Amino acid sequence: MKPFASAEVAAKFAAYPPNVRAKLLALRELVFETAATADGAGEIEETLKWGEPAYATKNKNGSTVRMDWKNQHPNQYAMYFNCQTDLVETFRTIFPTDFTFEGNRALVFSLEDKVPKDSLAMCIAASFTYHLKKKGAKGAR
Repeated sequence: MKPFASAEVAAKFAAYPPNVRAKLLALRELVFETAATADGAGEIEETLKWGEPAYATKNKNGSTVRMDWKNQHPNQYAMYFNCQTDLVETFRTIFPTDFTFEGNRALVFSLEDKVPKDSLAMCIAASFTYHLKKKGAKGAR
């Protein structure tokens, strides 16, 4: 497992119930694995944003990905994307049955779900290269 970037992020993960922590650590691992292979993503910065583990590209080519579990929904956890982008709408079009969607901002998982890793990796890669795609589209006009 990749070491945590800060004591604050480590403490956040340590505070999750053990069954939730395992799920979120698996998502965290997928985030770093995906970033390492996504062309243009570059190095990832791990922080807390709004009290949630957050992952952003240091080169600013991408959009931040966050993840969290909430007491209000104890059987669910989620991966959040910037709601000012079309990312989640795109995921809904490409993967209509792979995920449960929350508006234009999140993919929600049940603790009992088997996460579709390949599909989720594509979503993470799309977020981490979001601004590259937009720049390419503008340049193509």
